[in-house]
Amino acid sequence: MNLHQFRFAQEAVRRGLNLTETAKALHTSQPGISKAILELEEELGVDIFARHGKRIRRVTEPGQLVLKSIEIIMREVANLKRIGEEFSKQDAGTLSIATTHSQARYFLPEPVAQLRRKLPKVQVVLHQGTPGDVARMLADDVAEIGVATESLADVEGLVTLPCYQWQHVLVVPAQHPLAQVERPTLEQLAAEPLVTYHPTFSGRSRIDAAFNRARLKPNIALEAIDADVIKTYVRLGIGVGVVSEMAVRDDPPGGELAWRPVGHLFGNNTSRVAFKRGAYLRHFVYAFAELLSDRLTRPLIERAMGGDADSYDL
Repeated sequence: MNLHQFRFAQEAVRRGLNLTETAKALHTSQPGISKAILELEEELGVDIFARHGKRIRRVTEPGQLVLKSIEIIMREVANLKRIGEEFSKQDAGTLSIATTHSQARYFLPEPVAQLRRKLPKVQVVLHQGTPGDVARMLADDVAEIGVATESLADVEGLVTLPCYQWQHVLVVPAQHPLAQVERPTLEQLAAEPLVTYHPTFSGRSRIDAAFNRARLKPNIALEAIDADVIKTYVRLGIGVGVVSEMAVRDDPPGGELAWRPVGHLFGNNTSRVAFKRGAYLRHFVYAFAELLSDRLTRPLIERAMGGDADSYDL
C-alpha cells in the first residue's frame, strides 16, 4: 500500500464517490484511480467501497474504519512536511490563510503587514470564501489557519478559539431620516428596504433571528457578500444597509453615508480563529495568531490543540 492509494480513496469520498471528479481533482485518470483503490482493497482484504457494477455506491462498514486511519496517516504526512519545512527554512515559508471577504478586507491587513515586517521571508496567501469554504480549506490542508464568524465553532475536526467581538451597524445616506435616530428599532428597519449580507456571511443569521423573534418580516432589497458593495447600493438609494462595524471604521465623518450601531438589536458577533485538529503548526503560524489578538498566545493555542479549547473566552 502507498500514499497514492490513500489519497485516491480519501478524495473519492470528498468528491461524493464520483471517480470522474476525483480524477479531475487529482489530475490523473479514472481507470488509474479505480485500479489503485482495488489494489488497496485486495491488500487489506476488505472492501472499502460497495459497488454496483463498476460504480461506487457507498462506503462499507470496514471502509469507514479504513478511511479514518487514512485520515490520520495523511494528516501526519502533512505534519511531517511542515516539520521539515520549519527546521530547514526556519522563519521562511508560505502561510496560507482561509478567511471571508470581510475579514480579509477589514481585519487582516494590519496583522498581515505586521507579520511581514516581523518575518519578511514568510509569504502570505489569502484564500477567500464562505465560512463553510474556510472549514473545508482547513480540512483539506489548503490553509493552516482560518478566520471567520462563530459558525466555525460547530465544525467537527477543527479547533477554534474566539478572536474578537463586533456588532452590526446601520448605514444610511446622510440625509435619510434614520441618520438622526440614535437607537433605531426593528420596526423602523422593517419599514425600509434592506441591503445586507448574504445569509452565509458576517452574522446575517443574527439579523434574521432578531426579526423572527419580533415577528417581523424584513424587506430584503439586495444581498451581497461585500460590505463595500452594500454601501455602494445604499448610496444609490436602493435601501438602508446593515454591515459589520469594521466596514465603516475608516469612513470619514460628514461623508455621503451616516451610520448607527445596532448591537442592541442584533447582539454581538464573535469572529474565531481556527486550526485543523491534530495539525502541526509552524512557528510563523503561532506568530500570526498572536498578532490577531493579544489574548491568543502560543501556550493557549497549544493547550487548545491538545484538547483544552474550552478554557478561553472573550
